[in-house]
Amino acid sequence: MIQIVKADGVAEQALIASLKARAAAVNEDITRAVAAIMEDVRVRGYQAVEEYSQRFDHAAPREITPEELNAAYAACDPALVQAMEHAEANIRDYNERLLTETREWRSPDGGQVGRIVRGLTRVGIYVPGGTAAYPSSVLMNAVPAKVAGVEEIVMVTPPTENLNTAVLAAAKIAGVDRVIALGGAQAVAALTYGADWIPQVDKLVGPGNAFVAAAKRLAYGTLDIDMVAGPSEVLVIADSAANPKYVAADLLSQAEHDRLASAWLLTDSMELAAQVDAEMVRQTGYLSRSEIMEESVARYGAAIVCDDLHQCAKLANLVAPEHLEIVTRQPRELLSEIKNAGAVFLGAWSPEPLGDYLAGPDHVLPTSGTARFFSPLSVDAFLKTMSVIEFDQNSLTPLAREIITFANAEHLTAHANSIQVRMEQEGEK
Repeated sequence: MIQIVKADGVAEQALIASLKARAAAVNEDITRAVAAIMEDVRVRGYQAVEEYSQRFDHAAPREITPEELNAAYAACDPALVQAMEHAEANIRDYNERLLTETREWRSPDGGQVGRIVRGLTRVGIYVPGGTAAYPSSVLMNAVPAKVAGVEEIVMVTPPTENLNTAVLAAAKIAGVDRVIALGGAQAVAALTYGADWIPQVDKLVGPGNAFVAAAKRLAYGTLDIDMVAGPSEVLVIADSAANPKYVAADLLSQAEHDRLASAWLLTDSMELAAQVDAEMVRQTGYLSRSEIMEESVARYGAAIVCDDLHQCAKLANLVAPEHLEIVTRQPRELLSEIKNAGAVFLGAWSPEPLGDYLAGPDHVLPTSGTARFFSPLSVDAFLKTMSVIEFDQNSLTPLAREIITFANAEHLTAHANSIQVRMEQEGEK
């Protein structure tokens, strides 16, 4: 089921290149279509939003009432409600421990300096509808925003005939302030520019299809976004002591997301690679999304047998995977060698689905190699900071000559004058 390759300096590099190429392609037709929608909404506002919603989703946008959210919560499976509330508590606890606080201190020159931390004013959350409706994503996006102190969280989700009960219940649990039945690029555009009763937001987060991703990319700069998410991916580093059943199950847990998902195994054991391959074939036989898994593994799956675990770590850093599992005898020993990954799962009892739902850290993670420079979503993403500077005459005066020197060197005489007039004024007294 999964191709097994012995690392030789060439084969594994070709695989990494093909993996990166799959996510690099941008559909220009989609981008052009979405750009037209964005511009139309910018110019015509809500009228355009409503027209696109009717055209694509056959329904006008509408606001979901608190009564509807309460009814969804009451109708939701109690066991799922309990799991969601448990997840909310863990996500909240994790982000509260990360929360950055405002700080001020006396500078070496005697002035007061510091940084003020504020939550964003309004944040939008996009939640897909249909088969891709994931209540866990509502929690992972909304709870960190709540912890950050965001004043208003606005969730949009496509206006399907029967809105997903679990998604609405999750919105209530997470404390979402407003839920609007609106989807697609038109929802992104409405939140980007504002459209009558649909407010403009400062930041937009959450997954979506290719049209939503393109719209978010175009919206960036007018508002902030979390990231443009690519296909899901997992990379497992495992040694000969790993249980092939566990490794296979974890690889398939990501392969089932979509046909572009990737599942990679890096190991120092050819025997383990063969065992994992056999297990993937066996387990796929009884899993519901077998066709998707088979295609994603065939196109974007690989098992690379390396000389040692250190080589595995080097290749993992080149891939920079969304999810990285280290299933070795001493996983923490290898952790120090890992530089690029969205989330790292240590040991056989820390499977990736634990992070998807209940562990506490966010499952909104950088994909397509962007873990080289992007970080997971967290409370930090919903904060902004402002520098604060307060000097008095006694602390500014000793710095005056150096400021003037800087300003003159940059030919900014008005900057220099701003200091000079103060010095001269005081000198006249």
